[in-house]
Amino acid sequence: MATEFNGKIALDIRDSEPDWGPYAAPTAPEGAPNVLYLVWDDTGIATWDCFGGLVEMPTMSRIAERGVRLTQFHTTALCSPTRASLLTGRNATSVGMATIEEFTDGFPNCNGRIPDDAALLSEVLNERGYNTYCVGKWHLTPLEESNLAATRRHWPLSRGFERFYGFMGGETDQWYPDLVYDNHQVAPPATPEEGYHLSKDLADKTIEFIRDAKVIAPDKPWFSYVCPGAGHAPHHVFKEWADKYAGKFDMGYEKYREIVLENQKKLGIVPPNTELSPVNPYLDVKGPNGEPWPAQDTVRPWDSLSDEEKRLFSRMAEVFAGFLSYTDAQIGRILDYLEESGQLDNTIIVVISDNGASGEGGPNGSVNEVKFFNGYIDTVEESFKHIDHLGGPETYPHYPIGWAMAFNTPYKLYKRYASHEGGIADTAIISWPKGIKAHGEIRDNYVNVCDITPTVYDLLGITPPDTVRGIPQKPLEGVSFAAALEDPAADTGKDTQFYAMLGTRGIWHKGWFANTVHAATPAGWSNFDKDRWELFHIESDRSQCHDLAAENPEKLEELKSLWFAEAAKYNGLPLADLNLFETLTRWRPYLTGERTSFTYYPGTAEVGMGAAAEPRGQSLCVLAEVTIDTTGAEGVLFKQGGGHGGHVLFIQDNRLHYVYNFMGDEEQMVSSPGAVPLGKHVFGVSYTRTGTVENSHTPLGDVTVYIDGEAVATRSDVKAHPGTFGLASSTISVGRNSGSAVSSTYKAPFAFTGGTIAQVNVDLSGAPYIDVEKEFALAFAKD
Repeated sequence: MATEFNGKIALDIRDSEPDWGPYAAPTAPEGAPNVLYLVWDDTGIATWDCFGGLVEMPTMSRIAERGVRLTQFHTTALCSPTRASLLTGRNATSVGMATIEEFTDGFPNCNGRIPDDAALLSEVLNERGYNTYCVGKWHLTPLEESNLAATRRHWPLSRGFERFYGFMGGETDQWYPDLVYDNHQVAPPATPEEGYHLSKDLADKTIEFIRDAKVIAPDKPWFSYVCPGAGHAPHHVFKEWADKYAGKFDMGYEKYREIVLENQKKLGIVPPNTELSPVNPYLDVKGPNGEPWPAQDTVRPWDSLSDEEKRLFSRMAEVFAGFLSYTDAQIGRILDYLEESGQLDNTIIVVISDNGASGEGGPNGSVNEVKFFNGYIDTVEESFKHIDHLGGPETYPHYPIGWAMAFNTPYKLYKRYASHEGGIADTAIISWPKGIKAHGEIRDNYVNVCDITPTVYDLLGITPPDTVRGIPQKPLEGVSFAAALEDPAADTGKDTQFYAMLGTRGIWHKGWFANTVHAATPAGWSNFDKDRWELFHIESDRSQCHDLAAENPEKLEELKSLWFAEAAKYNGLPLADLNLFETLTRWRPYLTGERTSFTYYPGTAEVGMGAAAEPRGQSLCVLAEVTIDTTGAEGVLFKQGGGHGGHVLFIQDNRLHYVYNFMGDEEQMVSSPGAVPLGKHVFGVSYTRTGTVENSHTPLGDVTVYIDGEAVATRSDVKAHPGTFGLASSTISVGRNSGSAVSSTYKAPFAFTGGTIAQVNVDLSGAPYIDVEKEFALAFAKD
């Protein structure tokens, strides 16, 4: 685009000659293709039918039939790092994203802030005349900057996207999502009872965004970055979609692996001699201080399960499969629109999963994944109570880790492990009917996610720019494999790829792979210098079954040295495998700072993780200044969390109630014995921590409900979440219960009526309730 004025300026405009070159918006070359990135979540390579799995994905097969499947595509083993690498064409550690945004720390490799000298594809295409849209999961904004008081410098609209509709964090409730539209929060347009599901909503918005521009500029190309929540937990889907798979997984996860491996061999996804890795390959491995391999990362053999457990575990897989198939159908609607409008043939489509199947469900699976983030392994007994509602709004489910191994067939381990193919070897499809002649074919080249965007630049005929938005750019680190899309024998020039994630690490070099044996976060083993290294000729041993370290010590030392060299080049250090509590309690530059007192008001946006008062099992006080106008006043005064964990202060049946919902399993209620009085009052509750449950890390405390400083009801031994109320749907709101209901005694949003709420104060100082109320009263007097 021209930057200098080449017109003529005279005294009179009539004698002057304009030049729009420096001022007009950039224009894409005539016939430039659209670009559609479809990023699935936590979906192992052995899941979809077009890769040999048993989950029916007609839309993904439709793309594969007109494109190329990549059999050796690799990611980073976790969400945010893969997405950062995908969009920038660089290694995640080079752009500050060594882990997910919630776990980042203040180091060059792990700060959660993609620097401006590593432009996103959206920023580059925006300067070349493209419309740019982001729909669905973002997960590239620091936790402490994902609120309405924070800078928007790392929100989608500040990184080259013109429109955004989706969720900021790593996951969200598919029935009650935490939605952001452009730069502000919005409520879902409907309820689950009205047929709402996030996957359909995201497809609607994708079509809407493209159509909105096409009616004005039909020839203008676009880049759409579409990231549904599927198949990340929670696995939410309509019952009829889960029922389509009734009985399909009754063979169990070990048999599933055998069936799918044969399918993969027939399709050419893996070499004919590929073996199945063990389902518990490192069960006998001890940590540096004798720690056992984490129980959370252990598969229970199918034959060891009771009939009841088999039924439960099979249903969890059915729900997951239905979730994927339903979302596939919604993406199919996007493709139908593109085909009907004549855009499909000239659209470059890139489909990936951001990491392998997830093991976060633990050995028993879970009806509430929030338990994993609080350090609990869910029990079969608790889950079985909800078997008829799995996938519905009442649950927040995740399948057991045995299915993670199955959906990663034939590989070892799962999401979080960058040391093994189960974490990093994933599905990928590239299609461009107009520009790529290969249809329905397979490519066996070793590809990493950082190679995708350089390849797309190559397909578009774009030389990676030296500057973007006037900022000099660091070189791309990925390697284009565009030549291999036409010729499977083409040499892409890629020789090496380094990996590091949550304490695990590995390196690929010319068909060899070296890796450490180290339990990933949240194990907290540390002592990385004591890690045992393995060596595999992965070109012939994709499932890492034959460790050649003892036979080839020179090769192993070569690759170990290469790992450290690559780590130095790409900011690979420090390594981190902190446990969840260490991670959540480390200092971060929160806007809330070291505050212990927070004031919230009705009518404001919800306040979520990273900006809200976070009890984390400690003592707290909640005080609400409320005026009761009628004896029929009712509704929520204050809530934090949702149906899968949280606490709420509300009025119902003319009485004041407080519920602490522990992990969605137990609603611990304390209620005033008498009616709430008319007039202006302070209603409050205190939780005073007294200890922990025996042989557990679960906090215990006493709860007291107050009206105008007088204790009116008390309950002892109330269990509290030791960590978070959840990575999603854990917001604070005043005067209503946004999202799912914290208590089953009412139906959300249960907005407060019959009076007014002036403000609500949450105090985490640990001071006695009476002292906190005195401070509260003084603040009221000043108002």
